[in-house]
Amino acid sequence: MNQEMYFNPELETMPRKQLEQLQLDRLRLTIGRCMNAPFYREQLGALGITPDSIQSLDDVRRLPFTTKDDLRQNYPFGLACVPLRQCTRLHSSSGTTGNPTVVLHTQKDIDEWAEAVARCLWMVGARPDDVFQNSAGYGMFTAGLGFQYGAERVGMLTVPAAAGNTKRQIKFICDFGTTVLHAIPSYASRIYDVMKQTGVDPRTDTRLRVLCIGAEPHSEEQRQRIEENLGVKAYNSYGISEMMGPGVAFECLEQNGLHIWEDYFLVEIIDPQTLEPVPEGELGELVITTLNREAMPLLRYRTRDLTRFLPGECPCGRHHRRIARLQGRSDDMIILKGVNIFPIQVEKILLKFPELSTDYLITLEGDTMTIDVELRELFTDDYRRLQDLTATITRQLKDEILVTPKVRLVPKGTLAVSDEKKAVRVRDLRKLF
Repeated sequence: MNQEMYFNPELETMPRKQLEQLQLDRLRLTIGRCMNAPFYREQLGALGITPDSIQSLDDVRRLPFTTKDDLRQNYPFGLACVPLRQCTRLHSSSGTTGNPTVVLHTQKDIDEWAEAVARCLWMVGARPDDVFQNSAGYGMFTAGLGFQYGAERVGMLTVPAAAGNTKRQIKFICDFGTTVLHAIPSYASRIYDVMKQTGVDPRTDTRLRVLCIGAEPHSEEQRQRIEENLGVKAYNSYGISEMMGPGVAFECLEQNGLHIWEDYFLVEIIDPQTLEPVPEGELGELVITTLNREAMPLLRYRTRDLTRFLPGECPCGRHHRRIARLQGRSDDMIILKGVNIFPIQVEKILLKFPELSTDYLITLEGDTMTIDVELRELFTDDYRRLQDLTATITRQLKDEILVTPKVRLVPKGTLAVSDEKKAVRVRDLRKLF
């Protein structure tokens, strides 16, 4: 085994049997910690569950689910399992639909978080002599500080560029010799567009080689286009602020699924309707139980993210289970004319066409779906070409999503693009009435 491949060889290559015993031991400790929070103490007491009653990992199914609403209803510190004086940081969501969700961390939680992200970055080839640039927002948004601490743990020179100001981002990339970049997929595409506009060739004018992407669902087609445009290898990242943020799961160099760090998390995939486990390999909702958190452990947290377990061992030598790239969220599913549709299905088709850019918007009104998608280059004066392209795209979309959308090809720059926020892919006007 090449020890240089792993940031923490002992834990990353731990045999399954030993890893599962570690999970069981930590699950019992986690239940004991949860007893310190009135919310969990009441729920676990009603079910007669104690740490000693957990005899196998399958017993996790006896535990109650935790939802985002539970966190909101216990705002701000109702799920704390240690006194606040032992906590060193909190992160929270925006709370645009009610109370925000608040997650507390002890110093040990912060240190473990940095370790998890460092493993992820090391796994895709980041090393101390790299220069890491983070284009995520700092503050309450976990991707900023999460990647920052992980990159520092690896030992890289870090550029905390934060979100927005794309021309400045590009200047930093060029001037500081950035080799590893973190950006959400839609913003990575935005960086490339601005590079083209300003005459910067990412292959010759920069040293970029690794891109970490996450925070919004994206198709394999979008990842491949980003790699082609920027001349990098792009690796999928999965994080969720209720767990800690980035560092929950990450692709390795094989790019064949995201390894979940199972010494930190016990993961299940369930049917979001029946709440029962789905058969191995089938799509379902990811449910996560924390195993190594002090301040605010969570039991069977329903992420609403849709994925599936991938079978078999990974050639990289890590035995932690892999999940497929996210297909979206169970609450983002579009139901139109009785058909279930996910935005990523639309994106997968659109990005097959080199004439199209990565920016699109799905608008739902009544029983009609309209898809506005930007052209990569301007040829709006060629009406016949536009007409033929529109017909071809519409036909392929119908084959994929089983309904016929209205496709509108619009000039580059028509759709609003934010340098700081996740891309808005769906506008559902049905919810306004």
